[in-house]
Amino acid sequence: MTEAEENLPLSKTKRKQLAKGVEDLAYSLVELPLAQFKRLKLKDELAAEVVEARNTVGRGSHKRQVKHLAGVLRKSADELPALIAAIEGIDQVKRTDKRSFHKLEDLRDRLCDEQTFSAALDEMAGIWPTMDRGVISRLSKSVHTTADKRAYREIFKRLREVAEQHELAANAGE
Repeated sequence: MTEAEENLPLSKTKRKQLAKGVEDLAYSLVELPLAQFKRLKLKDELAAEVVEARNTVGRGSHKRQVKHLAGVLRKSADELPALIAAIEGIDQVKRTDKRSFHKLEDLRDRLCDEQTFSAALDEMAGIWPTMDRGVISRLSKSVHTTADKRAYREIFKRLREVAEQHELAANAGE
């Protein structure tokens, strides 16, 4: 961008795009789970506006309140980059959690399929050597023979528990 282009005012389309981006940020703030919202470092005025928008119940009034919050956000432009980075960090964690969840579901499904069972069991043992192969084998055989839904859920529960323990141990070792 040249110096002459930098001095030009923003086009109407660009201003609308920026305003829409701030409004999306306002919706993200309002829809954050309470625990994550409390971890954000917001100024008191901004935090009060977000709480007000979160507590507004009616559809039209809620939408109006979020638009008002977007206006307050635009006025505090100095905080926007840090706030956007915080929200994107939270979204990244959600995507990572979702990806891990799907990997566990896939492994469970392969354990519960007779054709892919042995390869999946070997893969599981390679990832988590401390995992009790006998229990998983017994539960998988129950699913293979009787389509036992309880055993199906139990396999996932055990996989998730060992994955969480493994992640905690890895984080503690950092």
